Amino acid sequence: MIGADSLGGAIAHKLAARDRFTEIRLIDAAAGIAAGKALDIQQAAAIESFHTRVSAHCDLGAVAGASVVVLTRPVAGARGDDMDLMALSHVAVFNRRAVIVCADPAHRSIVRRGVAELSVPRRRLIGSAPAAYQSALKAIVGVELRCSASEVSVAVLGTPPQHLVIPWSAATARGYPLSSQLSPSRLGRLQARAPRAWPPGPYAGASATARICEAVAGGSGMKGLSVFYALDGEFDARGTSAAVTVELGTAGVTRVLEPSLTVQERVQLETALLA
Repeated sequence: MIGADSLGGAIAHKLAARDRFTEIRLIDAAAGIAAGKALDIQQAAAIESFHTRVSAHCDLGAVAGASVVVLTRPVAGARGDDMDLMALSHVAVFNRRAVIVCADPAHRSIVRRGVAELSVPRRRLIGSAPAAYQSALKAIVGVELRCSASEVSVAVLGTPPQHLVIPWSAATARGYPLSSQLSPSRLGRLQARAPRAWPPGPYAGASATARICEAVAGGSGMKGLSVFYALDGEFDARGTSAAVTVELGTAGVTRVLEPSLTVQERVQLETALLA
């Protein structure tokens, strides 16, 4: 876990509490803050009954040997794309095997630049914020239909925040199309509310990132999650990164899933990929 900010701490706690990993290394130049968060999470083990070890480090070399590396933001000091890209370059040197998950909502450009400038294999580099936003959309639809969010299926595409594309025509709840369960006016209200749910908060971000980490490290695979991904021919786009729906495996992305889109949704996505 590179970055002990609020998102990094939330992800570390979520992963530890789910007890699926042997060790979590929380890495930040602000060594005291990272150590304090690591100790706090470790002390919660007796209450929450987990056995994952949580340790703090100030050296990026601690990523060596990890099965998954998560990039958030540092607690203090310089921030921005160039600093995040520098951290990513160190990961590429110290660990050439791990899947790298960029967890901050602003990390779409890091996914693109990591592939283009650092030659990180694109299957190993993804951004998890769209998966958190996807979860928020499911919750909104669940409230509207009075059903569980787990019964809702909806994809997230495009380049948020300006060019979010949600293929409502393919969205379902309880196994049936939303269009058959919501009047046009109610569906219109949902469509109007959806953009306001971006960016996702740290708790939704932590849950989505933890789910992705477990799918990759556990070897169980997962499909249907929306992530930031560097495109190379998908949707006829290259040299950009966008939110797309993927299938994940131990080596990262195994396949991009292209949903059925209406003509209007296709035009919206083409516009987003040109932005």
